[in-house]
Amino acid sequence: MALFDLPIEALRTYRSRSAEPQDFDAFWTKTLDAAHAHDLGARFEQVDCRLSSVDVHDVTFAGFGGHPVKGWLVLPAGTREPVPVVVEFLSYGGGRGLPHTHLLWASAGFGHFVMDTRGQGSNWTTGDTPDPVGSAPALPGFLTRGIEDPHEFYYRRLFTDAVRAVEAARAHPLTDASRTAAVGSSQGGGITLAVGGLVPDLAAIAPDVPFLCDFPRATTLTDRHPYREVGEYLRTHRGRTEQAARTLAYFDGVHFAARGRAPALFSAALEDQTCPPSTVFAAFNAYAHEDKHIEVYDFNDHEGGGPFQEAAQLRWLPGRLTA
Repeated sequence: MALFDLPIEALRTYRSRSAEPQDFDAFWTKTLDAAHAHDLGARFEQVDCRLSSVDVHDVTFAGFGGHPVKGWLVLPAGTREPVPVVVEFLSYGGGRGLPHTHLLWASAGFGHFVMDTRGQGSNWTTGDTPDPVGSAPALPGFLTRGIEDPHEFYYRRLFTDAVRAVEAARAHPLTDASRTAAVGSSQGGGITLAVGGLVPDLAAIAPDVPFLCDFPRATTLTDRHPYREVGEYLRTHRGRTEQAARTLAYFDGVHFAARGRAPALFSAALEDQTCPPSTVFAAFNAYAHEDKHIEVYDFNDHEGGGPFQEAAQLRWLPGRLTA
C-alpha cells in the first residue's frame, strides 16, 4: 500500500478538531469516584507455569462497578525487594492469554502487570474477564456499545478498569508504586493515553500506534475496522451522528493527551490504515509533558515497529524508572 495520509511535515504540526466536552474532567472525576467506592480487593495467587526465570501471579481486582477483572503479575524469579512495574493494556479483541507469552519486561528486571480486557479475549488471545453490562443495539465489536450515551459507553468501563489496574499493580508488596509505567499497542495504546491523563503520578507511558484518538478524523478517513464500526452503525442508525460524536469526545485520546503528566514515547506508522498516522500525531502534538518522543516507521502498516519498537522502549524506559 502507499502513503495515504498527510505528509510527515504536516503530521508534525497537525491538530485535531475534536471538541473537548466542557464537563470532561467532571465526567471522569465522577466516574472514578464511583469506582473507588468499591474495595479494590486485589488478590494475587502465585501459579506454577514451569518457568524458571519468572514468578507468576494470577490477579483479580475490582474494576468498574466493582466487577472482577483478571490480570497477570509477572516478576523476575526470586524478587525480594520492590521493583519498577510496567502495566500493559492489550490490543483490540485480545485477552490476557497465557503467562509464558508475557516475559519481556520481567526479563528486563521489571514487574509486568497485564490487564485482561473485559468482554474481549476471543480474537487473537484468550481472556478471562466477562463484561456483565449489556448495551442497546450495537454493531459487532466494541466501539458502538452504548455509543449514544457516554455513561453507558463500553470504554467508560474499560478505562476505569485500567485506572484500577494501575492501583492493583501498585498494591503488591514487591512493586514500587513510585516507579510505575503504562504501555500498550493499538487499543492498548489508547488505553495507555487515557491512564496517562487520569493517573497523576505515573513515571512514564509508551503508547504504540494508539487507537481511540482523533475520532472526527479517524472515523471519516479510514474504512478499516475497528473505526469503520462507527460508520456502519451510523449508516443504519441515521440521524445519530451528532450524539455519537458527543459520546466519543469523552474518550478521545487527544483530550487525555492534553492532560499527560509523565514522559511519553509514542510510535506511528505512515502506512497504518487501522490507526492513521494523523490521528496518532494529533495525540502526540497535544501531549502536555515536554519530555515526549515519537518513533516513526515510514513503510509499515498497523504492525508499526513491532520488535523494533519494543527495543526502543527497552532503551528509553529504564531511564524513566530508575530510583
